[in-house]
Amino acid sequence: MTEIIEAAQSEAIEELTPLLGRRNACAAAGIPQANWYRKHRTSPAPARPLSPRKPHPSALSPGERERIRTVLNERFADAAPATAYFTLLDEGTYLASESTMYRILREHGEVGRDRRRQATHPPKTIPELFAEAPNRVWAWDITKLRGPDRGIWYHLYTIIDIYSRYVVGWMVASRESATLAKRLIAHSAVNQKVNRNTLTLHADRGSSMTSKTVAELLIDLGVAKSHSRPKTSNDNPHIEASFKTLKYCPAFPGRFGSIEDARTFCQEFYTWYNHEHYHSGIGHHHPVDVHHGRAGTVHDRRGQVLATAQATHPQRFASGGTPTPPALPGPAWINKPKTDEPRDTPEKPIQN
Repeated sequence: MTEIIEAAQSEAIEELTPLLGRRNACAAAGIPQANWYRKHRTSPAPARPLSPRKPHPSALSPGERERIRTVLNERFADAAPATAYFTLLDEGTYLASESTMYRILREHGEVGRDRRRQATHPPKTIPELFAEAPNRVWAWDITKLRGPDRGIWYHLYTIIDIYSRYVVGWMVASRESATLAKRLIAHSAVNQKVNRNTLTLHADRGSSMTSKTVAELLIDLGVAKSHSRPKTSNDNPHIEASFKTLKYCPAFPGRFGSIEDARTFCQEFYTWYNHEHYHSGIGHHHPVDVHHGRAGTVHDRRGQVLATAQATHPQRFASGGTPTPPALPGPAWINKPKTDEPRDTPEKPIQN
């Protein structure tokens, strides 16, 4: 309906325009003249030329603004513009007002951040460690155990072989110390009869792990060292998984009454962990069997038991083949390189 009325009004204006003129015709039809022109415009309105804005006579020149920015970013890089303003004022120098200093910094995105030159560090190398046998790669770390009162902590040092998941050394101490770590590492290396230039010791970047004391010991023992990337716990997964098994153990207490209690608990736990725990990451073998080369015998014995059971009760087994136990543990990795080639066996997440 509206379109019909507008069409009739436009037709009336066209008929009256030769007689009355455009203004009077629009008035007679009841349409503002501007509306008619806007609706019947055939080309866009010409752009209004913008005249260049003249700078204010008192405005700073580009050279003066650049000088102010240079002073703020070099001499006063770690200070606020207010500090720069009053320091210069006390020295008898006036460059610009405090608000102008802020305005110049804001134009370059230099307000609200550190204007000092930032050190740039190359990305940390991803540690890639491979162990095809025991005593090739060890991982170690320190975790805290709650003491009897608030603020009292005991420190559990643990070294684990990533191939066999065997805990080769542990210690509970009242403090974190590079000297204590050195003692534990040296004792574990002697106890395991580690040959020179055959072992790599991996750890995160804690103060004890990166200490000069431990580094000198590793040189003396002929042990290579490796470190995780900063703030990357996945670079040391085996030791982290063992700590989780420890702290999620049903017998793990919320607090230990004394350091002797903590040592007694850890002694029992690591005996169970090494000799009785069926570790899913190594084919549900005991770490001690894998570490000392007995896993193959256990695997064969399991296969014989399954074959005998199938022969005795074939109806209880799915048809299509002889049941087999989980495969023997294969090479262990920390950050296995990604390749396009198909793997022999699918990787499984580290579990305890």
